[in-house]
Amino acid sequence: MLLFDRRTGPDLGPDAPEYPDRPVPDWYRDAKFGVFVHWGLYSVAAWAQPRTPGRHVPVELEYSHHQYAEWYANTLRIPGSPTRAFHEAAFGVGTSYEDLADGWTAEAYDPEGWVRLFAECGARYVVPTAKHHDGFCLWDTATTPFTSVHRGPRRDVVADLAAAARAAGLRFGVYYSGALDWHVSHFPPIRSLTDLFTLRRNDPGFARYCFEQVTELVERHRPDVLWNDIEWPDSAKAAGPHSLAALFERYYDRVPEGVVNDRWGVPHLGYRTREYLTEAATPPWPWEATRGLGTSFGYNRAEDGTHLIGHTELVHLLVDTVAKNGNLLLNIGPRGDGSLPDDQVDRLRHLGRWLAGHPGAVYGTRPWRRHAEPEGPPLRYTLRPDGTLNVIALDPAYGSVTLAPDLRHHRDARWGEAHAEVSPDGTVTVPPALRYLPAAVLTLPQAAPD
Repeated sequence: MLLFDRRTGPDLGPDAPEYPDRPVPDWYRDAKFGVFVHWGLYSVAAWAQPRTPGRHVPVELEYSHHQYAEWYANTLRIPGSPTRAFHEAAFGVGTSYEDLADGWTAEAYDPEGWVRLFAECGARYVVPTAKHHDGFCLWDTATTPFTSVHRGPRRDVVADLAAAARAAGLRFGVYYSGALDWHVSHFPPIRSLTDLFTLRRNDPGFARYCFEQVTELVERHRPDVLWNDIEWPDSAKAAGPHSLAALFERYYDRVPEGVVNDRWGVPHLGYRTREYLTEAATPPWPWEATRGLGTSFGYNRAEDGTHLIGHTELVHLLVDTVAKNGNLLLNIGPRGDGSLPDDQVDRLRHLGRWLAGHPGAVYGTRPWRRHAEPEGPPLRYTLRPDGTLNVIALDPAYGSVTLAPDLRHHRDARWGEAHAEVSPDGTVTVPPALRYLPAAVLTLPQAAPD
């Protein structure tokens, strides 16, 4: 993962291929909530310099003090980094990052249990990391022996999770790092945002390597989502048999309702991504907010509860994202042994309980003519397929909501099954039983036909 968003590649002139103009499929727009899973070799070390929320980190320290544990292999190589000091103390001066594979036993890995939890918590799709920037592949690939099948868990993690997700009725996607693979590269460590796009392979050999790896994933698992990170090798952006255009053509042929994200470095994209960020207002395109439950995607043993998103804040994040035409892809970071951290599971279950009580406020909805009001206790709006408007109060403890003038004529407002009285000035009292919730949902049937 990275805190950056790039959507355009090099100008290829007459060699630029034509990309299809494909709408984002309805299943994705209806799903609203998915679970990201960052689990890999980096989960053995499971360490990064914790990032205190709200605290500024100087730009020159962003990579030597990287907050993401999944960046461990890069941060380890930066002399003087906190990660280097941790690694030598924990594993010894002579132990390399790749040596950690031999100690990765994954004895608590339970793919069916993971997916059962995700489904119970309301997720409609799951996206595990198939290969992160370290190059360690979590499936049985013919392209390299540096895999979870030949080392570490001795299992095809992607196949396990694909089978479990499909059995549970969830859509299945895969994350792939198309720009970086430190196992087959010989660059110095990345120390800046400039390095991120210059210290990477763009040669035809590497482009074909990526093409063949993603083709394996497509042919074997027909992933509903192809989630690429950062970029794609520039040499694959012209037309050709192993080009990115050819890869997309193959993918859409195999998965007609498949969708891709926007981190390929070419004009073709499915939905936009925002990492630990949001949209200021409702954009005309579908997008996805993604973040970890803490300040890292991969599990970070140095984090505690102060680094994790709050229970109420998490519900508000989902509601705000959906109101602005987005999905939330929320990451959980399993420990190296495959167990799921209790504090992360607790937050997932909290979100799931709220979703179970208010499914019509989220699933299958679309944005209304505005997502919020500029003043007053915070509200968010989502529109159901039948035209019912969800007025979601983010501060129900306030005791009332005030409807905007264009909504005050409705007389069939409801809190669940209970009728809600709308006063002439638009005030609606929140029932006491709902005031303890992180968000309460008032419905206005047939509120807003445009």
